[in-house]
Amino acid sequence: MNEHQKITIDQFTRQAVPFSQSSGHSNEESLRLLMELAELSSEDTVLDVACGTGMVACAFAEIAKHVSGIDLTSAMLEQAKLLAQQRNLSNLSWFQGDIESLPFDDQNFSVVVCRYAFHHFLNPGSVLTEMSRVCHPRGKIMIIDAILPPEKIDPYNRFEKMLDPSHNRALTMEELRELLKNAGLKETKQAFYKMEMDLEGQLAASFPNPGDEERIRQLLIADVGIDRLGIGAQIRGNKIHYAYPVTVIVAGKTS
Repeated sequence: MNEHQKITIDQFTRQAVPFSQSSGHSNEESLRLLMELAELSSEDTVLDVACGTGMVACAFAEIAKHVSGIDLTSAMLEQAKLLAQQRNLSNLSWFQGDIESLPFDDQNFSVVVCRYAFHHFLNPGSVLTEMSRVCHPRGKIMIIDAILPPEKIDPYNRFEKMLDPSHNRALTMEELRELLKNAGLKETKQAFYKMEMDLEGQLAASFPNPGDEERIRQLLIADVGIDRLGIGAQIRGNKIHYAYPVTVIVAGKTS
């Protein structure tokens, strides 16, 4: 296990419960959008890569034939199992493992999805290649994450790394499209939405390094009306709010 994986497990072990209660991550409108873009049916077999607390997996399981979720962190998977139990869903399987070497046969799933996780990966191209490998030839691969324009990517990455030390780097659209091409995939659909956050709520659910909380507050206050970070920081009442610019990419195999 490399050092980044150790940091990721540490962060998400501590974040598991607050993450499961996050209104931004469980937003029903955005989950409905994903299911619509996937054209999900009762015949689909789905893999949720880096499934976290199972919000996407459980939403998809309401329609799909079967959903599998895989994550590196056992504490996240425990929350996913609890969510499935609360919703009386039995058509799910959970796996703990490395998403750069998925423990599934080739062409095993009709939909392979990964939400809010690509920015954590050291080798996103390797993950995408694995997602492609386990997807049916006519299946769909979905990537959902914050995507930033080139001029904002570096300031944003510094902010997000400070907020969550398990962050590696967000991608630009050009970088993501290059990864798709290298993995033998072609973009078929695209959608956008914003995931609204209040800073104090996010700080309570994250675990920045000691002393960084106030630096993060001041960084966002200084960005109000300027938006160097690309997240539209603003002050409402006495709270700091911002919004992640989320891109949804649906892709299929080119051959």
